Amino acid sequence: MIMRKSLRLRSITMMMLIAALVWSVTLETCIARRGRHWRHNNRRSSDLFDSLSSKKPKNHGNSHHSSHNNINSHHHKSKPKPKPKLITPPKADDNNSPVVSRLPKVQPPSLPPLDESQVFNVMDFGAKGDGKCDDTKAFEAAWAAACKVEASMMIIPPEYTFLVGPISFSGPYCEPNIVFQLDGTIIAPTDSKSWGKGLMWWIDFTKLIGIKVQGKGVIDGRGSGWWQQDYPFIDGETKLIVPLNNSVNHQNPPESEFDLKMPSIKPTALRFYGSVGVEVSGITIQNSPQCHLKFDNCGDVLVHDMTVSSPGDSPNTDGIHLQNTRDVLIHSTTLSCGDDCISIQTGCSNVYIHNVNCGPGHGISIGSLGKDSTKACVSNITVRDVAMHNTMTGVRIKTWQGGVGSVKGILFSNIQLNEVQLPIVIDQFYCDHTTCKNQTSAVAVEGVTYERIKGTYTVKPVHFACSDDFPCVDVQLSAIELKPVQERYHMYDPFCWQTFGELNTPTLPPIDCLQIGKPARNRVQSDHEAC
Repeated sequence: MIMRKSLRLRSITMMMLIAALVWSVTLETCIARRGRHWRHNNRRSSDLFDSLSSKKPKNHGNSHHSSHNNINSHHHKSKPKPKPKLITPPKADDNNSPVVSRLPKVQPPSLPPLDESQVFNVMDFGAKGDGKCDDTKAFEAAWAAACKVEASMMIIPPEYTFLVGPISFSGPYCEPNIVFQLDGTIIAPTDSKSWGKGLMWWIDFTKLIGIKVQGKGVIDGRGSGWWQQDYPFIDGETKLIVPLNNSVNHQNPPESEFDLKMPSIKPTALRFYGSVGVEVSGITIQNSPQCHLKFDNCGDVLVHDMTVSSPGDSPNTDGIHLQNTRDVLIHSTTLSCGDDCISIQTGCSNVYIHNVNCGPGHGISIGSLGKDSTKACVSNITVRDVAMHNTMTGVRIKTWQGGVGSVKGILFSNIQLNEVQLPIVIDQFYCDHTTCKNQTSAVAVEGVTYERIKGTYTVKPVHFACSDDFPCVDVQLSAIELKPVQERYHMYDPFCWQTFGELNTPTLPPIDCLQIGKPARNRVQSDHEAC
């Protein structure tokens, strides 16, 4: 009997020990789950920003379909190149920034290592690389061969200079994911015969999927002869800049290398049209006759760690020009030119620009839009963590009278300025002619945020000139600190006309001209006019 009781007691004790062990394991699991849940819900916005810029695609395929599916990715396996030295403003606090446009997850597909059958060197196709002989046909032959092979590479080797005339590297029958590896120098011809009656571009990539232009090479447009034919160059904001005692003298254009008068149509140095999955990195584009780098009707565009270099008085030499292009990420880039460092035109949306060094030039501009009574639609643009020095304008929106459409969802954040003539501009009366006709219709401007814009100016800190019929609405200003530097120009106080919004913090100087709230009445766009 005593033995039975002892066995029963041991059984009960064993069951209690097992129950306690199970309970403790369950408790640890629950605590761990709660811990993971807490950490997940308390991620900082900066962590989220990092995850967006480094998230790997789910599909690494190289087919046409996989390239389209990877539009919203942004990662590649190559080693990151050192960033150019930038005059970088203080790091922004993302937690205090309004969410205007998401960071495009732009991602070229990840490619396997290449073998010899995928590599096409222009020297193997007859290129001389002496800077004198015309290597255009060799480039065309190398491209034709690379075009037939998926994930191929066309190589322009270092230590050579290639004279190449107007050339088009085009699809739509090319295989996807071609790499244009530029480590040498490509120069444009300087004889008028090569250009005929005039061309819109010099080097053109058309209707391609997954095209990448990369390397340490140079594209030199040798544009000085073209610039001489376009003096003087008038920007629409030039009328706001009045010299003191006529003390500002424009420099004469550099001596021309060209033998004859060039056509009036000036070519863009490097242009991409109708392409998806475009990446440009590492290269330098300099001295373009007109715009340096242009994207037209493209999607999924990534530009980083590259340089644009032209004199500040070279006319119409925009650094990067976007038109009808969506899902764009531009970062870690230095732009020096004679017009807008970055120009954002109609049909652009979801554009994210950060860590860019601009100057000389005309700043970063949306527009001009609506010329000749056309419709223009631009939305979801973010420009942040940018340094500008000795530019004409800083961040600008410019539209023509008579246009229709809208500009909305714009964020300019954490902009550092050094001796910029006109740091903040909205001009709905833009005109680059001597006179322009007054018209009532206008491209509407709505939802524009300016935050943490600091530095020095030489003419006027803020110029808001908005339409009587379509006033600018929901203009938000915070942490604006702009100090005058008396140099060569008459200086003016902030100016506002028909501009409505909010001053979220005190500003320096005080921007008392901004009208708080919304206009009493505002003309409503028709369905035809609205975007």
